[in-house]
Amino acid sequence: MAAINKFNGVVCPLNRSNVDTDQIIPKQFLKRIERQGFGEFLFYHWRFDDDGNKREDFIMNQLQYEQAQILVAGENFGCGSSREHAPWSLLDYGFKVVIAPSFADIFYNNCVKNGILAIRLSEEEVETIMEKAEEPGYRLFINLKDQDLTDRKGFVAGFDIDPYWKEMLLNGWDEIAVTLNHEEDISKYEERVTVPK
Repeated sequence: MAAINKFNGVVCPLNRSNVDTDQIIPKQFLKRIERQGFGEFLFYHWRFDDDGNKREDFIMNQLQYEQAQILVAGENFGCGSSREHAPWSLLDYGFKVVIAPSFADIFYNNCVKNGILAIRLSEEEVETIMEKAEEPGYRLFINLKDQDLTDRKGFVAGFDIDPYWKEMLLNGWDEIAVTLNHEEDISKYEERVTVPK
């Protein structure tokens, strides 16, 4: 998992609330067990018509957002089922940061466990970002260590994050890596304890 500290990227504004995980990655694409390969199916029914052609009116299909790495959305993002494929598809598509006023709890946890920085901001702050992101090439500069973000054009916001998730993201650790950080202690314990046969 890639570490995140200072990060900047183009912002894509998805001005929709209550985006559920089936809209993020439809159920018919959940047949893989690998984490890769889901990006092409992200928001599939919004991005493509029934014949597989790109919908010109969908925000992510507009040229100025093709390289976006920061997604900003409305409240309750990631609601619905608990499928971990939703953050996998966002990450595989290229999004490293998702900003919204609120997230479904399981979706939020799945994001940070998979290396996506999910940031909660106020509705007013999110609305400001969405308006500014209509400008081609609009970027945000995020500093996880200091827990703030700016567009370097006057907009600045701070955000909260649990210290545990912050440390995980700063170091690029998943939960297996956290366990392996205690490998020496685990080995000492295993040497002390004999398992009956």
